[in-house]
Amino acid sequence: MAVPYTFGSATTSIPLSQLDSNFATGITLGNTAIQLGNTVTTLNNMTLGNVTISSGTSSIQTNVANATGVLIEANGGTGTTTGYYGFKNRIINGAMVIDQRNAGASASLTSSQTYFVDRFFGVEDTDGTMTIQRSTTAPTGFINSLLMTTTSADASLGATQICYVGQKIEGLNVADFAWGTASASTVTLSFWVRSSLTGTFGGAIANNAFNRSYPFTYTISSANTFEYKTITIAGDTSGTWPTDNGGSIQVFLGLGVGSTYSGTSGAWAGAGYLSATGATSVIGTNGATFYITGVQLEKGSTATSFDYRPYGTELALCQRYFYQSYPVGTAVGSNIGSDKYYYAAIYTAPSTSAQVTSIPFPVTQRATPTVTFYNRSGTSGEWYFGVFGASEASTSISSTVLSNNAISPKGTSVTASSNIAYGYFASSAEL
Repeated sequence: MAVPYTFGSATTSIPLSQLDSNFATGITLGNTAIQLGNTVTTLNNMTLGNVTISSGTSSIQTNVANATGVLIEANGGTGTTTGYYGFKNRIINGAMVIDQRNAGASASLTSSQTYFVDRFFGVEDTDGTMTIQRSTTAPTGFINSLLMTTTSADASLGATQICYVGQKIEGLNVADFAWGTASASTVTLSFWVRSSLTGTFGGAIANNAFNRSYPFTYTISSANTFEYKTITIAGDTSGTWPTDNGGSIQVFLGLGVGSTYSGTSGAWAGAGYLSATGATSVIGTNGATFYITGVQLEKGSTATSFDYRPYGTELALCQRYFYQSYPVGTAVGSNIGSDKYYYAAIYTAPSTSAQVTSIPFPVTQRATPTVTFYNRSGTSGEWYFGVFGASEASTSISSTVLSNNAISPKGTSVTASSNIAYGYFASSAEL
């Protein structure tokens, strides 16, 4: 039977023969100094106070917490004080594996905030141009990244010109940060980055109202090489940081930001910034590339290993904000061709203005979504209506969104003989 061994505030010398299997567990050390000889000893489940362990040529194996009382990752812990497994990382799709909208195809950044790979949006409002797409170029441990490529440079940005990528985080997912209060938690942002350029780059964390922000910098030392970066940020004790299903925290990575939206690095500011003053401009060099993956925002002052979630879990997290009924790997608005019955709904009472039976979403969306319909040819705003296995016609379609759980499409100018409707749709409840 194992016997707990407790030491008080004293310098104690004990024979290692006593630290055998009878005493290897349940050991509590206070302010104790232990002198160990030349022995191999396994000590499990130890609680350490202000302890000094002096070992000769001893080999000590422990399953003990680190100095902050956190079980380290190597011994099965989370490595953070949060105790999170499964949602340690508040960034969704940080490994860039989910791309419902484009299925890996290239798109262009525009002056409007537009989503690309799931949960990540971008803006390019300069005199240059930039493309964005999911890439298979990635560091060890990842299979995808998000790639931005400058296709036309703007080497001299105006004060208000901007180019960036980022993600908004729902308030319900960061309520425990307690930002805006005296108990605000420190967080750490980490990611893998690669660029054809080197130098000092910038980004920022901001609130949803965009009147509180923390610009930061990081350095890319080697061109065309993935490098791991971490930024630790003391939680903001001021400002408004919502804790509901609206936006709360915004994370930005600058790709070229004018002076109006660039601020002093390393300090909270009562203004909206997207990057740090003096940061390298990716949009400023034609042909420049910038890859990002493994993006993680977690509680605590130390970056821990990336929070790999199951693919199905990550997809469901994304579908809370965006869902599309096309097959996985098929971009929204694609021409499906003859596969016309992939998504079909039977009329229960045909009429000239028939409404299809309710279609549920696989995941409850964050809020009542905006829905866009597509027929099998990829034309938006239309579905096909007709007799099963016989005639069909594409006609305009409207929608009654029942809630954030389901929609009920309705066709216009539908013949009374129609008994089937089929098509595709995309629903967005992005922040």
